[in-house]
Amino acid sequence: MKFERELEKYAELVIKTGVNLKAGEALILGGNEAALPLCRKIVEKAYAAGAKHVEFQYSDDQMAIARYEHGHDFVFESFPQWKIEAMEAMYKDNYHQVFVSAPDPELLKDIDGELIAKAQKTASQAVAPIMHYRMTGHTKWSIVAVPSEAWAKSVFPELPLEEAIDQLWVKIFEATRVDQDNPVEAWEEHDKSLKKYKDYFNEKDFEKLVYKAPGTDLEVYLADGHHWMGGSKASQAGPKFVANIPTEEVFTTPHCLKVNGTLKATKPLSLNGKLIDNFGFTFKDGQVVDFYAEKGYDVLEKLLANDEGAKYLGEVALVPDDSPISNTGILFNNTLFDENASCHFALGRAYSYAMNGGDKASQEELTQRGANFSLIHVDFMVGGPELEITAYEKDGTEVKIFEKGNWAF
Repeated sequence: MKFERELEKYAELVIKTGVNLKAGEALILGGNEAALPLCRKIVEKAYAAGAKHVEFQYSDDQMAIARYEHGHDFVFESFPQWKIEAMEAMYKDNYHQVFVSAPDPELLKDIDGELIAKAQKTASQAVAPIMHYRMTGHTKWSIVAVPSEAWAKSVFPELPLEEAIDQLWVKIFEATRVDQDNPVEAWEEHDKSLKKYKDYFNEKDFEKLVYKAPGTDLEVYLADGHHWMGGSKASQAGPKFVANIPTEEVFTTPHCLKVNGTLKATKPLSLNGKLIDNFGFTFKDGQVVDFYAEKGYDVLEKLLANDEGAKYLGEVALVPDDSPISNTGILFNNTLFDENASCHFALGRAYSYAMNGGDKASQEELTQRGANFSLIHVDFMVGGPELEITAYEKDGTEVKIFEKGNWAF
C-alpha cells in the first residue's frame, strides 16, 4: 500500500514539476516493460491535468538486442525519416516529453562496439534537426528513472533480486524527494535553494574555473556570455520545467577552445549499455589530445570519434559532495543519479539555454562565443571529497568556491 502511494506521488511530481503539463497540452511518454507501472500512473495524472493526448512510445531491451544480433549492416546506416517528421509534428503541436528510464547498465556488453557506435551516430545525425525544440526550451521535457532487474542487481549485487529492487526503489524515492509528505512542495523549496547559487554565479560572471584533485589539474574558461542554470528552467512559453529528476547541479557553458590540463573521472560511466571505469583526459586548447580508461577504453575511443565536437566540453556543472544522492552512500551506475552526486562535465554539445540569449541565437553565433556543437552530450563525474575549485573574476581576483568537495561559501 505504501509503495502505491509513493508511486502516485512520483507520477504527480513528474506531471506537476517535471514537465509542468498544462491543460490543452499533450505528452509524449517513453518507457520499457519495467517502467510500465509508473508510466500508467503518469498517464492518469496527465489526463487529470487536462492533457489533450498522451502518446506512449514503448521500448524493449530484448528487441534492441535482437536488432543488433540479427540486423543486416544497412539497418544501422539509416534512421526512419517518418519518425523524425512525426516527432517534429508533435513538438510543433504543443507536445511535451517524459522519458522514464529503467536501464540495464551493461545491456550491450556483448555487442560489437563498432556496431553500437555506428547505430548511435546514425541516430544522432537523424535527430539533430529537431533537437533544438528541447535544447531551446520550446518543448518541456523531463527524465526520471525506475528500477530494472539488471540495474537493481548492479547496484546491490549482494542482495536477492526482489530485495535489490525494493532497496533501489527506496533510494530513488529518497533521491527524488518522493519520500517526503509533499514532493511538489519539497521541490519548490529545493528549486529556490539552487536558484540562490545560480544567481550568485550569474552576478559574479567569473572568467574561469581551476580544478585541483588527484589526477586533475584543469583550467576551464567560461564561454562569452555564458549563463548559469540550476533547478527549473523557463520554457519559451513561460511555464518552468525540471529536465532531470533528481537534480542537484548548477551548470553553465565552458569555452570549448579554452580548456587545458588533466581531468580524472571519479565514478564509472554507463554508456550505450557498457561501463567505462577509471578513466581520464588531457585537454589542450579545448580538445581531448589524450585519454585513458582501465575498463571500456574502446567505448570511450568511439565516443570521442563520433564527430569533431565530441572531443570538446559542452557543460561544466557544480554539485557538492554533501548532497542527498551522494549521501545515500551508493553508486547508482546511472548518470541521471550519479551526476547529481558529483561535480561533472559533459563532452559534446552545449545547451543553448546556458548562454545569454542562447534560445534566439544561431548556432554560428553560439560557436563564435565558445559554445561547443556536437551530435552527442555525455556527462561524466569528477567530484569527490578531495576536489578544490577556484573561480577567477575578470580582474584576476580569486574566489574559492569548492573546498574538500563542498561549497566553500
